[in-house]
Amino acid sequence: MKTTTPRRSLLRTALTALCVTLVGAAAAHEMHHHGQHDAPPPGAVKVRGLDTTLVDQDGRSVNVQRDVIGNRIVVVSFVYTSCTTVCPLVAAVFSDLQTRLGERVGKDVTLVTVTVDPLRDTPSQLKAYAARFQAGAGWRWLTGAPVAVNDLLKGMGAYASDFTQHPQMVLVGDGATGRWTRFSGLPDGKRLAEHVRGLDATRTARAGG
Repeated sequence: MKTTTPRRSLLRTALTALCVTLVGAAAAHEMHHHGQHDAPPPGAVKVRGLDTTLVDQDGRSVNVQRDVIGNRIVVVSFVYTSCTTVCPLVAAVFSDLQTRLGERVGKDVTLVTVTVDPLRDTPSQLKAYAARFQAGAGWRWLTGAPVAVNDLLKGMGAYASDFTQHPQMVLVGDGATGRWTRFSGLPDGKRLAEHVRGLDATRTARAGG
């Protein structure tokens, strides 16, 4: 007997919820193992190198500043698909964040995941990886020429000569103001969603509404 669509949807939701539930404990263990269990509080950072062309998971060339960020709020993570430790946790956190932000993702908020291993992480590789975490249209996955990717990573403070040792962090930026905040370690989806909503409140106050 074939599984019905509602039943399949319920199963997917349950599996996602289980994954997110396990993120906290697993992430805490992993951060402790890497000496990052005492991550500093989020702080303002300068981000450079955004006016560059990369390739998304659908093989389309995109200008990071114009096509990906624009005037939207963006939340950026860094992974490589052959990673079996922290990177799947990062993707699970973003999957949770995508759920928390709902229909806003793809409109005024964009989730962005940049590979730190552009030599191996092709668009098709990223697309298959994204599907494991039910990534929607508002969650962009970026790769490209190694020089271009590495320049962006350097501008974002996420580069390491050995990509397997890349800094563990998430960036949140406001494309309208150019202001960026760095969350070191692995913040959870709730914390990131609250920060996004805080940026919304600041935008509303600035607009006088």
